[in-house]
Amino acid sequence: MDTRVTEKSPTYIENTDPVQRQKAHHREDLPGWGADVDPANRPAVPKERTPPRLPNVHWDQPEAQEAHVRVFHSTERPGLTPVFGTSTPPSGLSGRMRELAFRFSENDVRHWLILLAADRVNVGEGLLDDLAHGHVPNIFAEMGWRSEWRYNRAGFIKKALVAGAVVGTAVYLMRQRRKREGI
Repeated sequence: MDTRVTEKSPTYIENTDPVQRQKAHHREDLPGWGADVDPANRPAVPKERTPPRLPNVHWDQPEAQEAHVRVFHSTERPGLTPVFGTSTPPSGLSGRMRELAFRFSENDVRHWLILLAADRVNVGEGLLDDLAHGHVPNIFAEMGWRSEWRYNRAGFIKKALVAGAVVGTAVYLMRQRRKREGI
């Protein structure tokens, strides 16, 4: 192959005829070359057979589940799937956020970011709901801090130090702001 770098442009220039370059490579030297040529030589051929789907069933498509609560579905799908979950129907602010998220396509980052935020809001709603019903949540147990302390003590200490540093910095900055403003 004739390659050169000129002083004017430091870019790579190849002056080889593509047909000549293809002839220079021996097919036997390339591992896996031609694996898709002859099906008898393909290692995954027996696995690529599509097995019969659910033989001896009495239906072509399962009977659709009835929706008794609001169920969101992707904008890419024409309707609901035959079976879906209804254990936690959308409610409150998080439900409104999910409704907003499903207006966007699944390939839109807004869809996923809004759903993530809705999950966080739902946690807060759950805490408020517990408090409204007279149940004070045991946050240490529910977040698994005892297990974290027992099995990942170094990680627990690291998380506690980082959280303490963030809270300490926030308190310090708020005090400095109050001093500047003369409050």
